[in-house]
Amino acid sequence: MAGGVMVSAGEAGKNYPGRMTGAVFMACFIAAFGGLIFGYDIGISGGVTAMKPFLRKFFPSVYRKEIGADSTNQYCKFDSETLTLFTSSLYLLALIASFFAASVTRLFGRKVSMFFGGAVFLVGAIINGAAKNIAMLIIGRMLLGVGVGFANQSVPLYLSEMAPYKFRGALNIGFQLMITIGILAANILNFFTDKIKAGYGWRISLGGAAVPAIMITLGSFFVPDTPNSILERSNPTKAKEMLRKIRGTNDVDEEFNDLVAAGEASKLVEHPWKNIWLRKYRPQLVFSVLIPFFQQVTGINVIMFYAPVLFKTLGFGGNASLMSAVITGLVNVIATLVSIGLVDKQGRRFLFMAGGIQMFIFQFAVGSLIGGKFGTSGVATISSGYAVAVVICICFYVAAFAWSWGPLGWLVPSEIYPLEIRSAAQSINVAVNMLFTFIIAQVFLKMLCVMKFGLFFFFGGFVFIMTVFVYFFLPETKGIPIEEMSRVWRSHWYWKRFVVEEEIELEKKPVKLVA
Repeated sequence: MAGGVMVSAGEAGKNYPGRMTGAVFMACFIAAFGGLIFGYDIGISGGVTAMKPFLRKFFPSVYRKEIGADSTNQYCKFDSETLTLFTSSLYLLALIASFFAASVTRLFGRKVSMFFGGAVFLVGAIINGAAKNIAMLIIGRMLLGVGVGFANQSVPLYLSEMAPYKFRGALNIGFQLMITIGILAANILNFFTDKIKAGYGWRISLGGAAVPAIMITLGSFFVPDTPNSILERSNPTKAKEMLRKIRGTNDVDEEFNDLVAAGEASKLVEHPWKNIWLRKYRPQLVFSVLIPFFQQVTGINVIMFYAPVLFKTLGFGGNASLMSAVITGLVNVIATLVSIGLVDKQGRRFLFMAGGIQMFIFQFAVGSLIGGKFGTSGVATISSGYAVAVVICICFYVAAFAWSWGPLGWLVPSEIYPLEIRSAAQSINVAVNMLFTFIIAQVFLKMLCVMKFGLFFFFGGFVFIMTVFVYFFLPETKGIPIEEMSRVWRSHWYWKRFVVEEEIELEKKPVKLVA
């Protein structure tokens, strides 16, 4: 039996009136700026750590290896505990901040968390751009982490709650699209700042993070709060007015009544962190942990964090390595646009599995190409044709991630939680994501040095496991209103055993199994 169960909105008896209004589109567009700060940081970190003036000032031991003074082993030339701490400290603080963000988001609303995240990120960007020593760099990175933690906790929830259910996938993926645009913008900026002969280009790159920070900070003043969040704070009249405005119709009674029911259930839960461990929430808890875990062990952040460093390790020249990172960043953006067009038509499961298969193939292709040339010694020179082949395989891998696990890793968790545990569960999702981002960023350069080309096979193995997991255990959530999502668990061959039937108010409806 296939693992997925699909319950369409029509089959579930819910077909809320409403359309894609200009107010919703603009609100989601502005809120998605929260993805820019995360994406910009991912792109900028690998770029500046490939710049010789930056390495010479802050990481002299790495710089000596870079110029060939200490080592010729290409796998180990960037192995430095201090360098990895610079990269990964952000994600440790993002992990911690996400738990505080859950309370802020629930008590004060999603837009307050977005504002706070943007403001703290702005301070961190200024400190990093003005850094005089490694301590300032780390402190700035930590503040960036707090900003990322708050933004990543609140923005996906905001987008899923604000969007009409028929367009929820496309609008939510706007967050991932902004992440990819942030990565691309950072890669392009790095390409040009690296050419500054005076050697201060890294300051422009790091300080440039202030631009997306200002965008989300100011933008949070102009977006409305979601009806769900307003109800959660006990203002039903304002919530209904907001629902009418964003749906573009006065006929919102059915959807509003469902929101009220969810809001009442939420008020009864005084301790969401305790309640999320209840048996009836077991499916949501499992996916809030495994989806972000699997998203990180695809190995994508190995590519995106360290793309310039990785390409440099493979023998590309300094400027060529940054240009290769720009190319992969552009592929990332284009493929995310493909996901926006397909997610509400083909569904989440199709993209997860198709993307997983493509990632598996090209992860092994990259490992084989690198292993065939560098072997275990890490010493080799590669021709331009061979280098192009590596870049092409990496681009196919990045494209697969960008239209599958990249956007869906944020979309699916944000749409499956009932309101009463939504903020807490999303914080777990962000915390797990940041934890494994931190771990991988912290150990990647050491793993590359020890495992060599086998590292790509290591991540490829995880891609295989998670694709099989999705096939058997992830139900289809396309076209299901967010407050009706309990139906998919009730209908699933495995998860229905955890859902207590009398706790689901809605009557039984026919279910279509997906082969």
